[in-house]
Amino acid sequence: MVSKRSLFGTDGIRGTANTAPMTVEVAQRLGQAAGLYFMRSQNRRHSVVLGKDTRLSGYMLECALVAGFLSAGMDVILVGPLPTPAIAMLTRSLRADLGVMVSASHNPFTDNGIKLFGPDGFKLSDEVEGEIEDLMAQDLSGRLASPAQIGRASRLTDAAGRYIENAKASFPRGLRLDGLKIVIDCANGSAYRVAPTALWELGAEVIKIGCSPDGLNINDGVGSTHPETLCAAVREHGADFGIALDGDADRVLIADENGNLVDGDQIIGLIAAFWKQHDRLRGNTVVTTVMSNMGLEKALAENGLELQRTAVGDRYVVERMREIGANLGGEQSGHMVLSDYATTGDGLIAALQVLAVSVETKRPASEICRFFTPYPQLLKNVRYSGTSPMGSPDLAAAKAWADERLAGSGRLVLRASGTEPLIRVMAEAEDEALVNEVVDHVCDVIRAIAHV
Repeated sequence: MVSKRSLFGTDGIRGTANTAPMTVEVAQRLGQAAGLYFMRSQNRRHSVVLGKDTRLSGYMLECALVAGFLSAGMDVILVGPLPTPAIAMLTRSLRADLGVMVSASHNPFTDNGIKLFGPDGFKLSDEVEGEIEDLMAQDLSGRLASPAQIGRASRLTDAAGRYIENAKASFPRGLRLDGLKIVIDCANGSAYRVAPTALWELGAEVIKIGCSPDGLNINDGVGSTHPETLCAAVREHGADFGIALDGDADRVLIADENGNLVDGDQIIGLIAAFWKQHDRLRGNTVVTTVMSNMGLEKALAENGLELQRTAVGDRYVVERMREIGANLGGEQSGHMVLSDYATTGDGLIAALQVLAVSVETKRPASEICRFFTPYPQLLKNVRYSGTSPMGSPDLAAAKAWADERLAGSGRLVLRASGTEPLIRVMAEAEDEALVNEVVDHVCDVIRAIAHV
């Protein structure tokens, strides 16, 4: 039987810092429970790699997690601010039992979160997260370490350099970025040192924005959630490319040399077609979520490629990729999973693949990053309080009406946010007026149900 999860959402535990569940008490308890869960042998030391982004509350939660893991008898390897994919990579490289990233990704600084990775560098399954929650609810006092077995904490001083080398290794040998002017926007987040350095070491002229974190400015008007800043900087500096990461650098958006934005769907299509030409795309299949544009699916089919969809969340994309043996997947939001190089979304590695296409083909971003013509697509969020409207018969009737209106020409996707009290309403079709009509009607129904 699968344990019911209440703390863990679609991407770890997340919430307002210093408010349940993002409290010192929960973090320490999580450290104890996860530490005990992953201590599978009594014959060796166990370790956890612990990283964070640049939020002020990261100090607080990091210390609480350290206390929890040490009290369970697990050694802690601290790496400081690094991208989420770096934590996954280091967990595998160091043969650690567990990896932990303290981050709320693209959320404002007021939020924080905790993501867990297994010893294989992959995010934990729903089942494992449920079992850890069960442990957190138990009396663990009799299972904690004896005084002589309490864990030790140490800092890995070359962690950033290890990740930079890993990212650069994904860029084809023999190619360089000489002559390219690149704007990199690190969202004042965890990649503020490593991403500009990697690009510079590959030969690019690097213009940095969003690389001055102060604990309070992560994702504040910069990064992939505010791509207008990147696009303006590309135009201002006459750059060849713009790269926008989010707070923990597991997602990326691109701007071409004209300052036009390129979303995750276009990036997936570009990489898929390029990899197919080089016989690198396993199974000629790409994995995306229900939010990816129908235009991408059509263009992939025209190139002899299959698209498989999952629920929203890069962890579900990765699960499907592992099931079918695919090596490319992602989300429209910019999560790109390139499993030849990483076990989770890695914005920098995905950007380097786009740059490799440009360098190898000697074509500008505006040419290579327009893989397909998108169907008109509209996404609106409706906030609610109290019970979720998702189970309402009125909403089911509205969805049935929308499905009938869109039959044969488009689709409607309704989903509840995993981190906020929001219902996301997305529709797409070849007829933009129809898309607007459907989304507005369904949003009105949700507001009526929620009395907002």
